[in-house]
Amino acid sequence: MWFLGMDVGTGGTRAVIVDGGGKLVAGASSEHAPFRTPHPGWAEQDPEDWWRAAQEAIRQAMAAAPEPHQPIVALGLTGQMHGAVLLDEAGQVLRPSLIWCDTRTQPECDWLHEKLGYERMIELTCNPALPNFTLTKLLWVKTHEPEIFAKTRHIMCPKDYVRYRLTGEFAIDVQEASGTLLLDVTHRRWSQEVAEAAGIPESWLPRVYESPEVCARISAQAAGLTGLAAGTPVVAGAGDQGAGAVGMGILQPGSVSATIGTSGVVFAATADPTRDPKGRLHTFCHAVPGLWHVMGVTQGAGLSLRWLRDTFFPGHNYDYLSAAAARVPAASEGLEWAPYQMGERTPHLDPEVRAAFTGIASTHTAAHFVRAVLEGVAYSLQDTFTLFAELGIPVSAIRLGGGGARGALWRKIQAGIYGRAVEVLTAEEGGAFGCALMAGVGAGHWTNLDQACAQAIEVAQRIDPDPADLAAYQTGYAHWRKVYPALKTLR
Repeated sequence: MWFLGMDVGTGGTRAVIVDGGGKLVAGASSEHAPFRTPHPGWAEQDPEDWWRAAQEAIRQAMAAAPEPHQPIVALGLTGQMHGAVLLDEAGQVLRPSLIWCDTRTQPECDWLHEKLGYERMIELTCNPALPNFTLTKLLWVKTHEPEIFAKTRHIMCPKDYVRYRLTGEFAIDVQEASGTLLLDVTHRRWSQEVAEAAGIPESWLPRVYESPEVCARISAQAAGLTGLAAGTPVVAGAGDQGAGAVGMGILQPGSVSATIGTSGVVFAATADPTRDPKGRLHTFCHAVPGLWHVMGVTQGAGLSLRWLRDTFFPGHNYDYLSAAAARVPAASEGLEWAPYQMGERTPHLDPEVRAAFTGIASTHTAAHFVRAVLEGVAYSLQDTFTLFAELGIPVSAIRLGGGGARGALWRKIQAGIYGRAVEVLTAEEGGAFGCALMAGVGAGHWTNLDQACAQAIEVAQRIDPDPADLAAYQTGYAHWRKVYPALKTLR
């Protein structure tokens, strides 16, 4: 038997097929049209384009699978979190989706904090109001497009809209719902108080499920479009970070991942909903039933390195940049990078701050700038580990994911800055893989996610911190922490 996982990302949708032993069978991707930015800070995508890409990715993954084909007995979905999809009574999309990186909604955040109180918002949802979260986007539509808001009858997140097109069901998982700012994260249910304060009827909200729970089945119409069998069970899945954590085996308290994609995320499983009174960390329900997770986010992680390459090293690849940076000593001889091109979430909650190089000397070369970027991103992720220590969140093992796990130098830098051994996996397939494992649990093939991950996930390498780097990075991080307060005064 085979299981299918699908990731409705920002740049495209990816579908993967996993067998009963937890091994990848096949995968395929379909690109999305670039998101639109009608004004600075705005980011919108057409949900119909996600549905087109989903159909293509499913068909292509199934075509790429080796013969003899086995039946796909269940599937799960993940995707970009926080996007707002508004549907009318007939289930038609009312406007383009405001997606996760849309930051137009700071006035709505301020309004929510005035209406409910900053501390009360964290008490109710475990998180403060941030421009990234879904509810603030709904409030923007309510204020600026009242005619659209008046027609709204259903509210969905991106991957849940694709599930609706696959099954006709309105559903969401607890992990994704945590990022809407409408969920009572502690009790894993919608918050009636927040919904009422915001003027969002609870009838608009989809039913909430645990991530491995079957919530829908493939419709006859979708079967004809995708090649899946009508009636195939669909599990609730999770947002991209929750599903990615499952795909890396970050399931039990003490297990932590540090993933560097466009943004960077440090993710820790917790036994209880650990609240940060200052709202610097996100606290969400985990994709593992009965558990939670905390998460710190660096907005411009892999984005920083891509920007540096495209702007100053056109025509060169990342291997070229990494080889040059490897010749520079740890801490880049005083050159520092603050990765704030898109503002920052953890720990500063500051959408207005901007990036900077500091400490530039005439002795610094192009290679120093590359290494400073790699280190600056890792320093920013270390801010989350610092908060974990402050809040008593255990860290027993760190697994690296995303682009930051693929280069030997960036792995070494992270081990040195975090001051701990880090692990990389034999194959890191991301959120789509994690959702395929959830589908296997939902179908009863595995008893739970722990059993699924124990069979499917293998550690390939453990990297211990270089003793020669530890002192340099301890001093370097202490100095780097002074950069943000200085930048804040320049606005």
